[in-house]
Order: sequence, then structure tokens, then C-alpha cells
Amino acid sequence: MALQNIGASNKDDAFYRYKMPRMLTKIEGRGNGIKTNIVNMVDIAKALARPASYTTKYFGCELGAQSKFDEKTGISLVNGAHDTSKLAGLLENFIKKYVQCYGCGNPETEVLISKKEMITLKCAACGFLSDVDMRDKLTTFILKNPPEAKKGGKDKKAMRRAEKERLKEGEAADEEMKKLKKDGKKKGASSKESTAKGVAKKKGAGGSDEEHVSSPRDADFAAAADDDDDDDDDVQWATDTSAEAARKRMEEQLSAATAEMVMLATEETEKKKKQAKATPYDELVEEIKASLANAATAAQLKGVLSSSTLPLKDMMDALFEALFHGAGKGFAKDVVKNKKYLAAAVPDEAAQMLLLQSIEAFCGKCSAEALKELPVVLKALYDGDVLEEETIVQWYNEAVAAGKDSQVVKNAKPVVEWLQSAESDEE
Repeated sequence: MALQNIGASNKDDAFYRYKMPRMLTKIEGRGNGIKTNIVNMVDIAKALARPASYTTKYFGCELGAQSKFDEKTGISLVNGAHDTSKLAGLLENFIKKYVQCYGCGNPETEVLISKKEMITLKCAACGFLSDVDMRDKLTTFILKNPPEAKKGGKDKKAMRRAEKERLKEGEAADEEMKKLKKDGKKKGASSKESTAKGVAKKKGAGGSDEEHVSSPRDADFAAAADDDDDDDDDVQWATDTSAEAARKRMEEQLSAATAEMVMLATEETEKKKKQAKATPYDELVEEIKASLANAATAAQLKGVLSSSTLPLKDMMDALFEALFHGAGKGFAKDVVKNKKYLAAAVPDEAAQMLLLQSIEAFCGKCSAEALKELPVVLKALYDGDVLEEETIVQWYNEAVAAGKDSQVVKNAKPVVEWLQSAESDEE
């Protein structure tokens, strides 16, 4: 299971010890019954030490949608189709408000409710009491559904006892190392003394006065021996800073979970860079897709388009991109199905011409299967009063006059001929 650090401010810390599973979502149903299922909400809530009903309710409050958490099955549902990145961002806000300590940022907090029905977070690390903003909608739900009282008194004692034992073991290990160093120095000093005594005996037994005088070379040798004894304390170890050595140290030190988390953080950074480069056109496409996912009416979609500051031609292109992206076989059926949205975007004849230009640009990028269905698409829009005969013929004649010899213009020719022949028959 992919893990990530708890709290957005700690996402780049590869050695942060508080982690939670990365959110997984699934879109279920369609039409008015479409819902988003947060698959691993129970695991996320367990990592945050908060009831899963709190996080699910928070999503509903922030998105203005109905949300439900089933205690028996552990299923967390939010009405509507919502991106995983959007829900993950809301979860970060929940962590900031209801999990992390306002003082030190540690997520190891406990929710407390006072007699005056005020919610505070008590930090187990620094002891700081964080006052939660009671104007938030979720606070009402928390007051009605308070968290269960912890029964882990024995577990806390056991953890404290284990911590003391680890400290004692560490102190004992330090003492042992100090003793070993002292014993090593004593052995070195005793060997020096025995060597000096042996030399003195030899000199006392039969040496002359000249032999008793120490030479400069002997003094240098003694100084070198003293330096060797202190080498262990004075030596400074150099670290290889090459890229290859750093990579090896990374492989040795990072666990599989930590390495995966680093990669996830890198991916998230790249994703943010891409989002930062999003144009107003891309934003409009995503907004239209979100409206369609929530089963918006034609009037509601028209409101989305009118709120955009893009030119009308760009709005038409964005509408086609959102409605028919990746169109292939069955393109004509999709057009008939979404005809009401196209009609809402075409208020006058000028807009009809722009719509035809958008169809031309979109079909130029479509697959061959979708392009074959262009005549059926044009006839369906004509029959549905979205496009008028004069506008279709004018668009075709202008394209031919401009020397356009694209497959789009060629495929539109049968429809234009049919319209002209029908007009002559009527006359």
C-alpha cells in the first residue's frame, strides 16, 4: 500500500514517521445516482486516529453534497463525481483543522469536548491545547457524535516502560564503549612503561654515559608513538560526496516504503507544475466536465459558458473537447445524445458558424471512424434545429473558396448536395 506523510507541510520529509495510506477513490453509478466511493477511508481514518465518519462528513460539508459512512461495511460515499486530487486536498484541510497540533504541528492529538461544548485538540507531544473554530460545519456533527473515550491506559504504561528500558540499554552501551576506550589507552601506556624499563636496564648493565643520552631520532619516535595513541580520538572521517556514493547510501538507508513515498512526492510536484501551467481554456474544459458529471441541465451548462471570459469560438472548442474527447465509432450517437447542450451554446446564426468551425477543427483531430460519421452529425444537428441550411451551405462554400481540401470538407459535401437538391425540389 502506497504511503504518504501526514500533513502537506511534511510531504518532502523522507524520514517523517507519521504516515497514512494514499487515498483511493472509485466513481460508481451514473446520471443522478453517480457517487464517489473513498475505498480506503477506514485505513486513512485509522492512521489519523479519527473516526471515518468525521472525514466523510467533512467532504460532504465542503462539497455541498450528501455523504454517508456505513459503520458495518466501512463504505464511505459522497454524492457526485469528484477527482481524487480534489478530495485529497480537502483531506489535507481536515488534517490541518482537526488532527495537527496548532502549536508544534504534530498529528498525535486527541479530540476533547468541554462542558461548554467547545472542541479542543490536546497534543501528546507538547501538551498544547488547540481551540477548534466552532463556526465550521463539522463541529456540530462532532458534538452530536463525540469520539469514543480511549481505553489504552495499560498500553500507555507499557509504552512508557519500554521507552525507559530502551534508554537504559542505550546508557549501558555508552558506558561499555567508554570502558573499552579507557582499557585501550591503559594497555598502550603500560606497554610504553615496560619498553622504557627494559631500555633502562640494558643501559644500566653495561652502557656508557653517551649511551644514556637520548638522540633526536629517539625523541621523534616517542612523539610519533604518542600521536598514534591519540589517532582514534583525533581522526576526522571524510564522506564521499559523489553521485554514485550518494545513490548507494540512499539504497542502504531508505526502506521500500520511504523510497516509494519519495517517488510519490516527486510525482505530486510534477503534477502541481502541470496544473500551474493550465490555461483558461483547460480550466473551462475541466469545469464543463465537472458540470456534466453532476448531470447539469442545458441551462446550467449555458451559465458555465457565459461565466467564462474566453472568446465564443474558444468556448465552442472547449465544449466539443469536453463532450466528445476521444470520439470514435458512435460519434453521431453521442452528438444526438448531447444535442441539447450544443443547442444551448448556439444563441444566433453567428454562433452557428462558429459551431461549424469548431466541428471542422475537432473532426480534423478525430479518428477515421469518427470522421466517417460527419454527414450523419451535420444532418442530426440540422434536423434538431441546431444548425440551419443556409449556415451549413455558407460554411461549405467558404471552405471550398478558401481552397480547403481536407477530409472534413469532403465528407460534408454529400450533406450540402442533399440540402441543395431538397431546396430545388421544393421550388
